[in-house]
Amino acid sequence: MTKHFDFIAIGGGSGGIAAANRAALHGAKCAVVESGRLGGTCVNVGCVPKKVMWNGAALAHTLEHAEDYGFEVSGHTFHWQKLKKARDEYILNLNGRYQTYLQDNKVTVIRGLAGFVDAHTIEVDGERYTADHILIATGGTPLVPPVPGAELGITSDGFFELEDRPKRVAIVGAGYIAVELAGMLNALGSEVSLMLRREHFLDNFDAMLRETLMEEMVEDGVEILPKTQVVEVIEESGKLTLRCEDGRQNAGFDTVIWAIGRVPNCEGLNLEAAGITPDKKGFVQTDEYQNTPVKGIYAVGDVTGRIALTPVAIAAGRRLSDRLFGGMKDRKLDYENVATVMFSHPPIATIGLSETEARDKHGDAVKVYQTRFTPMFHAITQRKVKTAMKLVTVGVDEKIVGCHIIGHGADEMMQGFAVAIKMGATKADFDNTVAIHPTSSEELVTMR
Repeated sequence: MTKHFDFIAIGGGSGGIAAANRAALHGAKCAVVESGRLGGTCVNVGCVPKKVMWNGAALAHTLEHAEDYGFEVSGHTFHWQKLKKARDEYILNLNGRYQTYLQDNKVTVIRGLAGFVDAHTIEVDGERYTADHILIATGGTPLVPPVPGAELGITSDGFFELEDRPKRVAIVGAGYIAVELAGMLNALGSEVSLMLRREHFLDNFDAMLRETLMEEMVEDGVEILPKTQVVEVIEESGKLTLRCEDGRQNAGFDTVIWAIGRVPNCEGLNLEAAGITPDKKGFVQTDEYQNTPVKGIYAVGDVTGRIALTPVAIAAGRRLSDRLFGGMKDRKLDYENVATVMFSHPPIATIGLSETEARDKHGDAVKVYQTRFTPMFHAITQRKVKTAMKLVTVGVDEKIVGCHIIGHGADEMMQGFAVAIKMGATKADFDNTVAIHPTSSEELVTMR
């Protein structure tokens, strides 16, 4: 007998769970379909375990500077297995919390892979379920290149399965995942080669951020290889060799990590049965209210090809449920001025338009303020890791349309400034704010 719900979320990641829980709080009968561990990419093989590893890497950097602050820390040893065990236990605990939240809100968890039968019916392991409203929140999956020997490498998912720290690792990619993994592994003691298809990484970030980060990563010992197109991976005597398009060969790697992007996770959904046709890249298209072209079917998160951030998926899912079940007919997510942090070494925080984007859009109306300095933490250390900041403003009022920070503490600075920028702050508003001294963040309200 087919079971009916008011709302079904296909995907037990951040977006699907957030939407289902919110809909249930509004009184809807809800279900979440998930074949793997609850929490999706972010909790299991993304943001959360990555931040644990980044914290460990940040401690490694701190130990490098400890002697400059008077501490004797020679002879310390890092145990990858101990960190992995603690991290994995923490993640399992989070999986349990998600299960509890759903149970508390009386959301049914359906285990298995869902496929559409029609616009209001899905099938999971031979059982059929119907709903007035169905949300596609299946996220994305790492891309593996179609080159010979690609299976000898791993993706970012596989990174979290590593039982030991690789001694020598090649990371292929130029996005934030590639850069984060490169910095993290380097800090924890691996010899890292980062292979870029083009001249630089982080194409979508402000030039100041990527240029500063590249300088710091090279100084840290990361080997950056621009214009390197891998065409084959070969295993020789237990080591991996990467053959490149120009004939070069890079040999002797324990591990190769593919970080060349992610694709929407639509396999097996049978979208055609629901009347949905993905775009050329496989993403599920939605309007500003997360509606697909088919009435009663919606999509949020990475599967839509919009901003691929966990808080974005959560916010979009909750707003969708508020609109469908909470009587808030105009409720939707504003995708403009979404702040984000990249946990590189040093970290990057950014919101709004890059300088290039602003000039392309606003031309001569753009005025830029920027600074580069040694933060106080590094005032007495041998290695000086720089901090750089940029404010991008537009018009006679100098409305801030972009804020970009790289350096110690950037990750914790941005949230408050993001609120101000979302509210339409101008350079004068920043200037009228009394600085907190001595901090790096005070530079944002004293910049000239």
